[in-house]
This record gives sequence, C-alpha cells and structure tokens, in this order.
Amino acid sequence: MKKFTHTITTQEEFLAFREEIGQPSERARNKVIHHIDEHCRTFISKSPFLTVATANSNGECDVSPRGDAPGFVKVIDDHHLFIPERPGNKRMDSIHNIISNPHIGLIFFIPSLGETLRMNGKALICRDAELLSNSKANEKTPLFGIVVEVNECYIHCAKAFIRSGLWNPESWLQNEEHPKISKILADHANIQNTTTEQIEKDLRISYVERLY
Repeated sequence: MKKFTHTITTQEEFLAFREEIGQPSERARNKVIHHIDEHCRTFISKSPFLTVATANSNGECDVSPRGDAPGFVKVIDDHHLFIPERPGNKRMDSIHNIISNPHIGLIFFIPSLGETLRMNGKALICRDAELLSNSKANEKTPLFGIVVEVNECYIHCAKAFIRSGLWNPESWLQNEEHPKISKILADHANIQNTTTEQIEKDLRISYVERLY
C-alpha cells in the first residue's frame, strides 16, 4: 500500500482524534433499535432498492445492489427479512462471502428521500419454497434468496444526499456525458475480438429479456 504521511492506525491515535471530532449526540447514540419495528416495515415496503455489504472470511469486502418493485424485500417477523435473488451476472460474490462469513450490512433507499434505513445482522442462503413462491415476479420464481437475521436498525441522515444532489434532476448528467459503459467493460474484460458494439447489444438484450 502507498505510504501516507498522516494516518490514524491505533486506538490511542483515534481517541485523540475523537477529541477533535467530538462525541455523537444523545439522539445519535440512542437511535439504534434491535428489531424490525413498524417504522422499519413501512420503510422497507416503500423501498425499491438496497445495497448489500458482505465480507469473506479474510475480511475482503464487497457491496452490491439489489432492486425491484417496492416491497420486494419481505419482512418475515420482527427479526428476519428475505431478499429474493434475481438473475445477475452469476459471479455470486455476496453469496460466496455469506457462506464463509455471515455478517451483513444493508442500506435501504427510497427515491427522492434523503434519509436511508441501515440494518446489520447475519445472513444465510435460503431456498424455502414458500418464501420463493411469495417472491415471484414477472411470472418467475427466484431460485434462492438471502435471509437476514437483523440485530441493528437505524435511520441514517440525509447529508450525503443533500451534498451530492443525487435526487436533484438539475444535477444529473446528460446522457452524452455519462461514462461509456460498453467501452469500460471492453477494456476491463479485455476479451479478444469483442467490440463495444457487441457489448452494447448484449447489455440491451440482458436488460430486456433477462431481468427475471
């Protein structure tokens, strides 16, 4: 790793730095609950998108998105929820991680709302028929999903969204300003005789025909 001149690497250094940062407010300290209450249920029911953070047994991390119609994540009871797995690129990074290390972190988003719902807990890969059947979409039943045993829930403030302007259409790039995804994939994958045009075509087909 590149060497930097001013880093914080010990608890003693962090505690000294904590004096400069200050302490969290009473509300921030007390906002964590340890079950899925009615407020969390409502938030999840209105959320079409979340991010899933996992790590393998070596601590190597991964964050990946999950999305579908609002309410696609099912709350089972006050301590468990179910995230159906829709077709993706078949790398299964999150799944490999969960099998070796069950700890998981989630962030639920609602478009135009700055605050998010964060959850932490333990996960397992589940193929229970009833859960899969209740998660059918577009006449397709998922092959499996992720059950999360939730032990922490809390609301995260909107400052990141306010600073970034993420939900403000006036801050969005025009289509022609976007990064060229097909070019990025072509260069990163570096597969001989694969063109950006082929990748664009494959992406269009995938987004239309292989969502479920």
